[in-house]
Amino acid sequence: MNVDSIAMMPCNPHIGGSSKGHLVREIDALGGEMGKNIDKTFIQSKMLNVSKGPAVHSLRTQADKAEYSKSMRQVLEKQENLTIRQAEVVKILTSDETSGENSGDGSGQRRVTGDESGQKRVIGVQIHTGTIYDCDAVIICTGTYLQARCLVGESITETGPSGMQRSTGLRDSLQELGIYLRRFKTGTPARMDGRTLDYSKMTIQKGDDVVVPFSYSTDPADVQIEQVPCYLTYTNEETHEIIRENIDRSPIYAGIIEGTGPRYCPSIEDKVVKFAEKTRHQVFIEPEGRGTNEVYVDGMSSSMPDDVQQRMYRTVPGLENCVIVKNAYAIEYDCINANELKLSLETKAVRGLFCAGQFNGSSGYEEAAAQGLIAGINVANQLRGRDPLILKRSEAYIGVLIDDLVTKDNREPYRMMTSRAEYRLLLRQDNADLRLRKYGYEAGLIGREAYEHVCRKQEAIEKEVQRLKSVKIGASRENQAYLKSLGSAELKTACSLAELMCRPELGYEQIAGLDPDRKPLPKEVTEQVEIQIRYEGYINRQQRQVEQFEKMENRKIPSSIDYDDVGSLRLEARQKLKEFMPASVGQASRISGVTPADVAVLLIYLEKNRGRT
Repeated sequence: MNVDSIAMMPCNPHIGGSSKGHLVREIDALGGEMGKNIDKTFIQSKMLNVSKGPAVHSLRTQADKAEYSKSMRQVLEKQENLTIRQAEVVKILTSDETSGENSGDGSGQRRVTGDESGQKRVIGVQIHTGTIYDCDAVIICTGTYLQARCLVGESITETGPSGMQRSTGLRDSLQELGIYLRRFKTGTPARMDGRTLDYSKMTIQKGDDVVVPFSYSTDPADVQIEQVPCYLTYTNEETHEIIRENIDRSPIYAGIIEGTGPRYCPSIEDKVVKFAEKTRHQVFIEPEGRGTNEVYVDGMSSSMPDDVQQRMYRTVPGLENCVIVKNAYAIEYDCINANELKLSLETKAVRGLFCAGQFNGSSGYEEAAAQGLIAGINVANQLRGRDPLILKRSEAYIGVLIDDLVTKDNREPYRMMTSRAEYRLLLRQDNADLRLRKYGYEAGLIGREAYEHVCRKQEAIEKEVQRLKSVKIGASRENQAYLKSLGSAELKTACSLAELMCRPELGYEQIAGLDPDRKPLPKEVTEQVEIQIRYEGYINRQQRQVEQFEKMENRKIPSSIDYDDVGSLRLEARQKLKEFMPASVGQASRISGVTPADVAVLLIYLEKNRGRT
């Protein structure tokens, strides 16, 4: 719609966070750009949940909003074989439609029949000027722009985020193709002039002393920069009282907003109403960049009228004299019911039509980027005649994200959380390259050198783990004195170095004095060695769970199956299975309304009809 919106951050200018940091690491492991770009443009970085286990460690960085967008656009403009074109696409052309004149390749009118199965397939797109571009595949990623409208109190503006032009023509085309659209909403807080705030009344929030980069290709030395602080303050009863007094003026509670909002990122109005027992809520003041005075008021998104916003914000300590640069607003938009997609993110209705990002009913930059990358890989695979890349729930957070979107009945914007991943001890942010580099290499996004580096890393980890398990130390006087100096209990019998590392106070570095044969290894290797040894029992247990999970995932369901022919299957289960058409028994088991008993009936049917369906 507008080339200036490339990598624009209309909401919080940050990348990562709890579970979202895992997605960024996985995007990078597959060959995506997000991690590289934020490493070049961040202004603060912090590893979250460090007091907990490695499964929930997650990197979060504050971005320089303008630089992030500028840097990503430069990457795209330099990309060979990629053309950027500003225009509004108003129609998806399919195999049973006649194209108009002004064809993108000058071929004029033609009529193309469907594929052998009779399914419609993409043959082009038409933009608002009438020009047609021929193509074999399309990815729709309209974000929050499709039929968007922004709301501030009683004021409604038919516009996309940050005042950008909205998309209006595409809705009718999608509905004509039989694609069902739903209405979601999200919101954003006010932006303020940071010079008008009193930071002495807030708590400073600094970044990490030693910054960990997002991208595996970034030199850690390059991210050790001077960071910009954020600040923490809180709402209070006066804030809440102003909101309660004016709640009828909020479009959310006045019935003006039609769409469903995000459960895990509620507006301040929602917080005050739904958590009435809370006397205060956190408010983070986050700079939007080094070259601007604008700050983002995280935790106070709203759609209240101007005058109410001014009053409520000025009750917050440090914001008494704040000057609002941009009002908070809510935005409504059209999106697809992701149940209409295959796990490849291709629509079931039209071959070659893929969907990604917030258009699929998700929220967040990271979720959108993950879907965009997978959709792009699968378009390329389809055009090359390859099988789609479908990451399992046991392989990646991206697999959990897409499976949840496609399989579950999501009635609100979907947000990634660590609790959604059943095997999160295996899907840590620190081992994304070990899990996913091979897929990036097979897709052509990772070079041979980077892939071979990961192979050597994996080999080095395995060798060191085995070495530490095999090296035994005895209860000599020297060893006992060394352990005592580290505050660790003395040995009663000989044990391996690996067994010692399982003590809470002893890590890989601490046992160095007991390991004279140790050879220097990169930190990326020793970090994995320590995690694998310390959490071996838990990791092995999850791997056994994965083995059981994959038996169900590998039990494929033929696309030709007739669920009406499956006896003893409950009516609700039959209806849901016909609607979703799951690819495997595992996916079928996660559909709402399909019980374990239904799965058992389905397994019996598939076994009886093996080779026939």
